[in-house]
Amino acid sequence: MKLIRYEYEGVIRKGKLIDGFVYPQVEGPTFPLPLEEVKLHVPIEPTKIIMVGLNYAKHAKEMGFVEQRPNEPIIFIKPNTTIQNNGGEIILPPQSQQVEFEGELGVVISVKCKNVKKEQAKDVILGYFVANDVTARDLQPKLGQWTACKAFDTFLPVGSWIETELDLTSAKIVTKLNGEIRQSSPISAMLFSVEELIEYISSIMTLMPGDVIITGSPPGVGKFDVDDVIEVSISGCGTLINIAKMPV
Repeated sequence: MKLIRYEYEGVIRKGKLIDGFVYPQVEGPTFPLPLEEVKLHVPIEPTKIIMVGLNYAKHAKEMGFVEQRPNEPIIFIKPNTTIQNNGGEIILPPQSQQVEFEGELGVVISVKCKNVKKEQAKDVILGYFVANDVTARDLQPKLGQWTACKAFDTFLPVGSWIETELDLTSAKIVTKLNGEIRQSSPISAMLFSVEELIEYISSIMTLMPGDVIITGSPPGVGKFDVDDVIEVSISGCGTLINIAKMPV
């Protein structure tokens, strides 16, 4: 099932997208609306965005880190102001000359939870979405915090819906730059699985309904420039397309 947030007659509502038609979830019109008659908004409204770094061995290697699985996941936080809609512009900050794409799988939490064991992790997952962890690579230090290089406005474009049913054992992530494939990897290649990430993160902080975990990027990340088009797809989860622009 595809969960969405959409605008109709000036009101933003939650709903479901089924076979090209929009069905309100709770409030609003009870009849289905053709998708072309509504405006889709970002489907997530997190209280916090937890990012996972270096969660694919080959990506860790291309970044100059060791390939083997670390003892614990590497996590950091992105602010909500980084969120950008599917089709929206990624604004290139003047502070950076090396802005890069990182196609990733996002996970949405369904309930307030703490100390979740990996065996029960699926019970707290609402669904999955496509994301792009945009990074100002030349501002990223080899050691220390990564906040400054990843927290610019529009640096987290996300797909148009949350997919509640996704087979992570067969799903594949593909990123294209101007139509050319740059990243291609099975989701199953992650060093820490979604369930392991939820167990680890929830042992540190309480997760709230709507919070998201962005699970790391496979190898092939790369630089993009003004007017470049970045396309991230996850099989069974949809496609995210954004274009890079200079600030006005």
